[in-house]
Amino acid sequence: MSRGRVGLGALGVLLAAYGGWLLLSRQDSAGNLDAVLWLAGGVVVHDLLLAPAVLALCWVGARLLPPLARPAAAAGLVVLGSLTLLAVPFLGGFGRDNAPDNATLLDRDYTAGYLVLVALVLLGVVLPVLVVTVLRRRSGGQG
Repeated sequence: MSRGRVGLGALGVLLAAYGGWLLLSRQDSAGNLDAVLWLAGGVVVHDLLLAPAVLALCWVGARLLPPLARPAAAAGLVVLGSLTLLAVPFLGGFGRDNAPDNATLLDRDYTAGYLVLVALVLLGVVLPVLVVTVLRRRSGGQG
């Protein structure tokens, strides 16, 4: 194992420990319980919702998509699934009502931003497949 990898791992452990210390030292126990529930909820949503959905869609895609497009579609699903889970609180405006005196809280059109992000991910997934397909056809290879 390289020294750089060990060093980065050690740095990550130290930063996580510092974050844990900040969490425990600067909040009351109710705040800590909320943080634990939020983190556990993320694991549950990922394991019970996102991962099975991505696997099912990849299984369907493996039967419907050409072989060249399958890895890109799987990557796009993983990225969009993760981004969607992260976007849910913003898209739903969760927390906006908890601080009515804070005009800077959730002050953007997050739906438009999310749709732009989805379009960019789709473009980043579809465009390379199209370019490779066109180049293969021009060179006389299989496409």
